Amino acid sequence: METNPLAVPANNIICSLTDPENRSLGPPLDLPQDAGPKELHLLINTLLQNEEKLPYAFYINDKELVGSLGAHLKQNRVSVEQVLHIVYQPQAIFRIKPVTRCSASIPGHSEAVLSVQFSPDSTKLASGSGDTTVRFWDIYTQTPLFTCTGHKNWVLCIAWSPDGKMLLSGSKDGELRLWEPTTGKAIGNPFTGHKKWITAVAWEPAHLQSPSRRFASASKDGDIRIWDTTLHKTVMCLSGHTLAVTCVKWSGEGFIYSSSQDCTIKVWETTQGKLIRELKGHGHWVNTLALSTEYVLRTGAFDHTGKQYNSAEQMKEAALVRYKAAKGESQERLVSGSDDFTMFLWEPGTSKQPKARMTGHQQLVNHVYFSPDGRWIASASFDKSVKLWDGYTGKFLATFRGHVGPVYQISWSADSRLLVSGSKDSTMKMWDMRTQKLREDLPGHADEVFAVDWSADGEKVASGGRDRVLKLWMS
Repeated sequence: METNPLAVPANNIICSLTDPENRSLGPPLDLPQDAGPKELHLLINTLLQNEEKLPYAFYINDKELVGSLGAHLKQNRVSVEQVLHIVYQPQAIFRIKPVTRCSASIPGHSEAVLSVQFSPDSTKLASGSGDTTVRFWDIYTQTPLFTCTGHKNWVLCIAWSPDGKMLLSGSKDGELRLWEPTTGKAIGNPFTGHKKWITAVAWEPAHLQSPSRRFASASKDGDIRIWDTTLHKTVMCLSGHTLAVTCVKWSGEGFIYSSSQDCTIKVWETTQGKLIRELKGHGHWVNTLALSTEYVLRTGAFDHTGKQYNSAEQMKEAALVRYKAAKGESQERLVSGSDDFTMFLWEPGTSKQPKARMTGHQQLVNHVYFSPDGRWIASASFDKSVKLWDGYTGKFLATFRGHVGPVYQISWSADSRLLVSGSKDSTMKMWDMRTQKLREDLPGHADEVFAVDWSADGEKVASGGRDRVLKLWMS
């Protein structure tokens, strides 16, 4: 009589528990078929000797285990002839509620809203627009606070300093400006030096320097500049790209990554501005970069609890603790998205060879973003889809369909369980990672949605677009 390797055995199942990077947690275990997430939780917390019981999700072949082992294997036709690998993934202890309704539509900008961003502590909100202004908004009264004028052309990008005390804006006029969020006043004169428009900005992370003094800017002129806010001038100019620089990231390990229309990604060190390595592989413009630790670098010392700090030293320590927890034992990973429809996953601290080539999009990749816990990568494309990938291996996991126009920007909830996307089709959509399906449809904008951001406390989503209106969404 032939045996069916897909038949679930009547006896126990030999299982190996591994972390997302395939490191095994001790020898294989003999588990009963009726064991499920509840029993595995107890087991993992005991094996890891966690003083405080932490929540975990369990995956078999990238599918989450939600019932008993026996039922899961049968339903998904998993062979048990060899040792069964179960991947355990730590989950956020807190849970973010999905936003379901628009709580405010705030007019004020006279041209398209091109960028929106909550401050790291979630108490403030800023936007940059084609009307040449930066605006600060009161998220409690849901009204405009300050209109900041000074730029002579579209404000293309904004970024809060990790301590939330300054806002940086870069414009199509090639200038960068700093703003004081409590007064809306400019801090000093504009930073000048770039010959063409500013495409991206990034602050030095809080755990490396607090208060943050330095930031990097990328420009269509092909240069990256590092500026000192106290000296109010360029301290380094990183030249080497032969075409426009499209994106810049300042990593927690102290490197600067830059992507360009010259199809390369360059890795720079930040003490002398030397080029360390060049990452090649893309066949067309590289549009977007994301770091596996990006969420914690952007929010610095602040998390969903809303805790405030008395000193820069306290902030630096708290930011370092958060960074180490987010990074874990592995090195920072980088993902790049391109006009060649592909993405690459890199470990750029040690290798110039990509870890994975990620294919599947039918149009250019516009935005990529790691989930706060580093487990997932989401990508937004002009092919009207959002795709989900494994953040460690680059393996394709799911396609989120529903938008009927190009997807411009995506933003994660702080617990990594939900993702929001904004599209040319004038809608936003919320996707659930557990079901890998649409959770909420968020219509309301009258035109293309260019920018979305989810606050670190998880309570609010902001969006802006071509209809010149800033919208706030609540649960």
